[in-house]
Amino acid sequence: MEYNTTRNHLIMREYGRHIQRMIEYLLTIEDREVRERNAQVVIELMGFLNPHLKNVEDFRHKLWDHLFLISDFKLEVSSPYPIPTRETLRPKSDALPYPKRYPKHAHLGKNLELIIQKALLEENPDKKNGLANAIAYYMKLAYNNWHKETVHDDAIQGELSAITDGQLEFTNTPFVRSFRPNENRDRGSNGYGDYRNKRNQKFQRNNNNNRNNDRGGKFKKKRY
Repeated sequence: MEYNTTRNHLIMREYGRHIQRMIEYLLTIEDREVRERNAQVVIELMGFLNPHLKNVEDFRHKLWDHLFLISDFKLEVSSPYPIPTRETLRPKSDALPYPKRYPKHAHLGKNLELIIQKALLEENPDKKNGLANAIAYYMKLAYNNWHKETVHDDAIQGELSAITDGQLEFTNTPFVRSFRPNENRDRGSNGYGDYRNKRNQKFQRNNNNNRNNDRGGKFKKKRY
């Protein structure tokens, strides 16, 4: 028995092992005319096994490229299209430049620092005040998400003043609902607890009604 671990690497799985073996057999044919005639047959079979390629523009060109790719670009046959090479068919893409950001306050993120810089450069006092209120709301929300508890406005204002050297002050009190993991579970007010209680009450009422009906039916007189 032949196992996959003893076989060579399957280059294109969509064509299967048999197509790859046929192409490997083409490499062993010495007569060029016979090799090209068999290559045409393999191309037709590849198109038959992958009918979705017919919807692709110039699908036969795609089949010939796959033929050379599976043969590891070693097959020497005449092609109606330019014969590809390893460099042209699989070009190595350029590395994308990764943005390097080093925020001074990592717990707040780089985006908040950009907003703070924009707020410091804003000349309109109303817009500057609005940006300060939005920044304070985000800071309070981030603190609540990380610590799962409320924070006083004085602490937010103190940190904002330390970041901006006292140039930004928010006027409104940002309302952020606190989230405590045990609060809703203890009170049973998370929606699911109310539904579960109502379901249990309904189930209990149905049991009581069935019990009463059975008890009354046991002593029911027969009617002739």
